[in-house]
Amino acid sequence: CVFIPLLFLTCTDLEQEPNFFLDFENAQPTEAERETWKEVDVVLKDALGILDELQAYKGAGQEIREAIQNPSDEALQDQAWAAVVPLVGKLKTFYEFSQRLEAALHSLLRALTSETYNDPTQHLEREQALAKQFAEILHFTLRFDELKMTNPAIQNDFSYYRRTLSRMRINNVPAEGENEVNNELANRISLFYADATPMLKSLSDGTTKFVSEMKGCIKVLIDQPPNSVEGLLNALRYTTKHLNDESTTKTIKSMLQ
Repeated sequence: CVFIPLLFLTCTDLEQEPNFFLDFENAQPTEAERETWKEVDVVLKDALGILDELQAYKGAGQEIREAIQNPSDEALQDQAWAAVVPLVGKLKTFYEFSQRLEAALHSLLRALTSETYNDPTQHLEREQALAKQFAEILHFTLRFDELKMTNPAIQNDFSYYRRTLSRMRINNVPAEGENEVNNELANRISLFYADATPMLKSLSDGTTKFVSEMKGCIKVLIDQPPNSVEGLLNALRYTTKHLNDESTTKTIKSMLQ
């Protein structure tokens, strides 16, 4: 299950503690891991460039301020728009990468929670390359959100873009950047950056969706000693967004009663 690694963190009996070594530094994919590892590796290689671009993101604060302070100066309006449009293209790239990262996470979760091995310890012992990639995704996520939180220009630039785009539509003025980021996509991107930790929220929502589609996760927890997993079961009961939705199966609901 998704929470298999957490089971070890809740272990209070020293005799029952898992006995294995995670060699993240030297972990190499086995033949069984290779297909998933390659798929995720492509995404992780791009992650480095995403962080570099985000760290170098300076925004168009000066151009925007001058345009707002001089609303009748068309030249300044054009300069601000010209500065913002390529930046919005970058913000779109970051948002689209979050979707790729979520898909990569799903691939890892499918592999690490498969029935290939009967024991969760075996997953971690024999699929260390995938476990390492999981850790690398978490590291990227925390770094991305840290950079985003310390850069208010991101939301300021996108807000200005949306306001200006709306005004252009009202005045029937052709908008250069609209073809790249239409209104529907702009809404999704806006919601993404509105969160304090957008990448973490994206992966959290993706994990919740993954869990809700695999009741075996709940079964694994239920099969453990009650005193060792009650906290994890409560986490599922009280943090799963769609547990009480009509679309959630009665089987899953009853298992968490």
